[in-house]
Amino acid sequence: QVQLVESGGGLVQAGGSLRLSCQASGSTSEINAIYWYRQAPGKQREWVATITAGGGVNYEKSLKGRFTISRDSAKWTVYLQMNSLKPEDTGVYVCNYKTIWGQGTQVTVSS
Repeated sequence: QVQLVESGGGLVQAGGSLRLSCQASGSTSEINAIYWYRQAPGKQREWVATITAGGGVNYEKSLKGRFTISRDSAKWTVYLQMNSLKPEDTGVYVCNYKTIWGQGTQVTVSS
């Protein structure tokens, strides 16, 4: 069984940056991709980015250029670097593998 734990959220002013982390543990050798999602207040959860075991990355089109997903394979950690943050980026950011979800980390961007 895989466990996922996010960290790195917080309060930041518009234009600022945050780096989120998703630490995987347990049966990490089975992981073939990690997904980041976010959910803004009152809105549905939306996909943000994906990184595969082979290092392939993919982004929600509107976020490409501001967000960067990466990984440290030795630490079984996936990062989401978020730059030029906007108030509409506010939400709970959660990492996911198959049916496994972390607890999420809150990102709040003030205007």
